Amino acid sequence: MSDRTPTDTDHRQSVAAAAPLTGEELRAALADLIGVSPSDIEDDANLIQLGLESLQMMRLVTKWRRAGLAVTFGELTGTPTFAAWNERVTRALAETTP
Repeated sequence: MSDRTPTDTDHRQSVAAAAPLTGEELRAALADLIGVSPSDIEDDANLIQLGLESLQMMRLVTKWRRAGLAVTFGELTGTPTFAAWNERVTRALAETTP
């Protein structure tokens, strides 16, 4: 058992492991969930119309919140486009960085 205290770097690494850090990582993760090529996800594409299901969105929110990102299901369903999600995740990541 370690006496080591978690640091800000540990927290950032934990967030990085659970949340996409770049727009292209987010696009790739969403494409994998939907079952399409990342190039099929245009910035203004409606992710729900592309096939992303509400249960998948709930799982993403849970995963990202556990990693320390302050995102909500309502935010994602309110504007279900790649561009909106990328902006929201980018903002949440910036908020977790001291």
